[in-house]
Amino acid sequence: MAATIPTRYTADRLWTPQGWTQDAQLEVDDGGAVRNVGQGEGERLGRWVVPGMPNLHSHAFQRAMAGLAERKGKSDDSFWTWRETMYAFAATVGPDELQAIAAQLYVEMLKSGYTQVCEFHYLHHQPDGTPYAQPEAMSLALIEAARETGIALTLLPVLYMTGGFDGRPLTPRQRRFGHDVDAYLRLLETLRAHEGDKLRVGIALHSLRAVPEDALRQVLAVDGPRGGPIHIHIAEQIGEVQDCLATRGARPVEWLFDHAPVDKRWTLVHATHLSEKEVAQIARSGAVAGLCPTTEANLGDGLFPLADFIDANGTLGIGSDSHISVSPVEELRWLEYGQRLSTRHRNIASRHQGDSVGETLWRAALRGGAQASGLPIGELRAQSRADLLVLDDRAPLLAARDERSLIDSFLFAGNVPLVRDVMVGGEWAVRGFTHRDEDRIAARYRTVMEKLARQH
Repeated sequence: MAATIPTRYTADRLWTPQGWTQDAQLEVDDGGAVRNVGQGEGERLGRWVVPGMPNLHSHAFQRAMAGLAERKGKSDDSFWTWRETMYAFAATVGPDELQAIAAQLYVEMLKSGYTQVCEFHYLHHQPDGTPYAQPEAMSLALIEAARETGIALTLLPVLYMTGGFDGRPLTPRQRRFGHDVDAYLRLLETLRAHEGDKLRVGIALHSLRAVPEDALRQVLAVDGPRGGPIHIHIAEQIGEVQDCLATRGARPVEWLFDHAPVDKRWTLVHATHLSEKEVAQIARSGAVAGLCPTTEANLGDGLFPLADFIDANGTLGIGSDSHISVSPVEELRWLEYGQRLSTRHRNIASRHQGDSVGETLWRAALRGGAQASGLPIGELRAQSRADLLVLDDRAPLLAARDERSLIDSFLFAGNVPLVRDVMVGGEWAVRGFTHRDEDRIAARYRTVMEKLARQH
């Protein structure tokens, strides 16, 4: 069988692991992987080409309720009052609605520069907790949404068993999230039959309050040796830390490290409230701190100890979580700005004189997001998947910018869309700011939203 001829592209400036490469040629094979990065002729991409950004934390259905929880309640509003609004909305979403919502979200992700999404998926059953005739129906809706839009997906089915650290049963509105361990392991096995170049299936443990210790141990013993990604919500709220101390005698991250083999496969989502010891534990383990600054701000979670974590050589990535915003630029911008507001200083993420804040954050989020996804992405080099963004050559915001200022300008200057074209696995999903199927997907989404508005 004759060898296939790779498609060759050229870029005036290409972001590689070594930094900007001038007049670079990118060879992409017919499987969507980068074969080589070098010099030579090819189809011109543009002046500035950077790797696509992984989104390491998503609850797709929540995109449809963004903006619906912004009215003052009867008491002090918090994550816990927002959660009640979320539960009520979740009860209206079935497989067809989920696919429509997720597809619209994934179009928005692609257009903003996300090329991979880790879907932390706990909306498993019918609203009363009864499994669908096809138990994996809701998961398949997400897989199909990713397929039709062209985004790559790390699907993380969630194990959710109890309503609190004390082991209380799930409330009626939580029952559709629940599995016992055996059913959960069967779901994982079923979904792994669908894996491919753009789909990976991993483990999600909802939280320490929702997964008892014996269940955590059993799942890790049975499925953990597969070596796939493992994600968990942890230490997002002060109340969670206090409850863990009261019932388990330790802070959440401290307890997890004492009871699980946390390593580079793990992503600790939020990890907002950490002691100095816990910062060091996460960094030393190589686990990813999964940060979602716009959602954490919207929910009043608090600020991650960014400077201390970077100084400890920790690994971090970003996610859009509840999708109150869908933009890697805004996540990274507010990751930095939150620190500036807290410390009343500037340029916090850069720890050495002369370093670029934008480059530091973009590089860190590419690395952490790729690790959290469990796939060879995040860099434009041989054997990586060909995920790339072409920035707008004609944008006034990028006029007269050079290699030293380009990423900083991209992240911190204005709110005009700057991602012109998006490739995922060698295939174009967005050209000229337009997704290949956005009109149909948006029309279906509007129809579904009108239906849900009548029910909600």
